[in-house]
Amino acid sequence: MKQSTLLFLLLGSAAGTAAAQTNVTMYGIADVGVVAERGGAAGSVSKLTSGVASGSRLGFRGTEDLGSGLAANFLLETGIAIDTGGFNQGNTAFGRQAFVGLSGGFGAVTMGRQYTPQYVTLVLADPFGTGMAGDAANLMPNTGDAASRMNNAIKYVSPNLSGFTGELAYGFGEVAGDTKAARQYGAALGYANGPIAVRLGYHNRNNDTATVTGTSTAKDTLLAMTYDFNVAKLHLGYGVNKGTNSSPLRNTANPYGSAVAPTASTDSRDMLVGVTVPFGVHTLLGSYIRKNDRTALNQDANQWALGYRYAFSKRTELYAAYARISNDNGAGYTVGSAIEAGSGDKAFNLGVRHTF
Repeated sequence: MKQSTLLFLLLGSAAGTAAAQTNVTMYGIADVGVVAERGGAAGSVSKLTSGVASGSRLGFRGTEDLGSGLAANFLLETGIAIDTGGFNQGNTAFGRQAFVGLSGGFGAVTMGRQYTPQYVTLVLADPFGTGMAGDAANLMPNTGDAASRMNNAIKYVSPNLSGFTGELAYGFGEVAGDTKAARQYGAALGYANGPIAVRLGYHNRNNDTATVTGTSTAKDTLLAMTYDFNVAKLHLGYGVNKGTNSSPLRNTANPYGSAVAPTASTDSRDMLVGVTVPFGVHTLLGSYIRKNDRTALNQDANQWALGYRYAFSKRTELYAAYARISNDNGAGYTVGSAIEAGSGDKAFNLGVRHTF
């Protein structure tokens, strides 16, 4: 029996026992769609993909009241590949998130594999929610050592104070003899009141390893804002990325077959303008992203994206999206989705997402 299967069986049997003392909830997303990718050197590809709009997942979250306003909390979440029945995030058992912690009037402290504060800021800026062909992460960086996540991380989230919230996160590098190597830390400050939401996120990643030292540190800063006009919501984002791994390419396999493989930028600026337009059961999405590579290579890129969602119910929706990237001077950015890097400069999605 595979280790991941055994874990699910054990967790499933334990949940019934734990429920008598702890409030345990099972939840998830089932998302699958048809994807058509074009423009790559390997040729066009059409496929069925799990997790196009949102990575398909199965999760367990729980809380226990410890008294005096204190609670214990945990979350275990695995990525599910509905198209094959397998697991995502490198076939790990709980590769999406896995943490435990305490919460109360002081906020919450959690420990484990968690999203970086900068990535949560990117989700706010992106009308596509970092999914579908319009995923902002096609051009804007997913920070962390695991595509938007930090391993070995301690995170603090403050209580809401008159609309203001804050986050601090620290990820241990766990390199023997060097506490700085592979270390990461991040922070965010947000404000939400009525129609406006603003968030400033930062991430710092030390690229040193046990065998390689003296490499540059990746530093990513992102300012995001949304304003809800009721008839439409405006999305804005501006990012500054400096250092090795500050703006990595999602597809590193030279997708356009260039004589000289594209180089990830070590100094760039990102700008996003987007809109969400809801009307009844329909929602229109649109965004434009500009990556300005400030290195000598000047490998800039632009992405245009359009999307549509139709809500059958509060839990089930049909979605469609199209995006196209224009690469300059040998840049190698590709149109992917919530779960894939993509293989070409344009892609179309048509799928269904159900939450439970």
